[in-house]
Amino acid sequence: MTLFVCWYMITVCGMYAGTVFFLMIRRPPRSTQSRSSAASDVYKRQRQDPSIRLIKNEHRGKAYAVRTGMLAAEGRYVLFTDADGATPITELDQLLALLEAGADVAIASREGAGARRIGEPWHRHVMGRVFNLIVRIVALPGIHDTQCGFKCFRREAARDLFSRMRLYGDQAGTVRGALLTGFDVEVLFLARKWGYRIAEAPVAWYYGSESKVNPLKDSWRNLRDVLLVRWNDLRGRYPQK
Repeated sequence: MTLFVCWYMITVCGMYAGTVFFLMIRRPPRSTQSRSSAASDVYKRQRQDPSIRLIKNEHRGKAYAVRTGMLAAEGRYVLFTDADGATPITELDQLLALLEAGADVAIASREGAGARRIGEPWHRHVMGRVFNLIVRIVALPGIHDTQCGFKCFRREAARDLFSRMRLYGDQAGTVRGALLTGFDVEVLFLARKWGYRIAEAPVAWYYGSESKVNPLKDSWRNLRDVLLVRWNDLRGRYPQK
């Protein structure tokens, strides 16, 4: 299977069915020429190879984009990865091994023995660890890294989990600019609640200097999402299957 990644895309692909998905988020008007060129390249590949699909969304944020691709993907396993390649695609072998060994959800972790963070500023690392501590206390004890954008699912698990998201589902509105959220926490919370087996694999992760994370705005939004997940659960909005 070949995986092509364009810089502005969230990439979702189906494994073992020969299908590669490109999920394009429409961004604000800047760099229109570059986006048009990249999209044109993928369209050309799509015409040459029917197993490639390019899905266009209105810009509703990363969570909605990933959800769209995960629900459309085909194959035994389904992966989503950040388009900047922060986690090298070579790390996929580790996730597939965990799925083959019986996990339903395999996630990359930037923490723990064997994990490496390359080029990350110290303040970003501290922010991440504080957030993860809150996540472990409020929602997901025992999971060391919920936010690494490199996760692989059994297809049946992916469709069940992403179709039942409450925070960024069909009701998500259009947005301007980058919208980074805590949707990963909701997906993993549902996976654990509903009995899916989650496994973590330590990976090498490279910090991107073009990261769109806003330390204040995105930290608050992610914290709000974590609290909303717990609040939704308390109100019975995540019923057992």
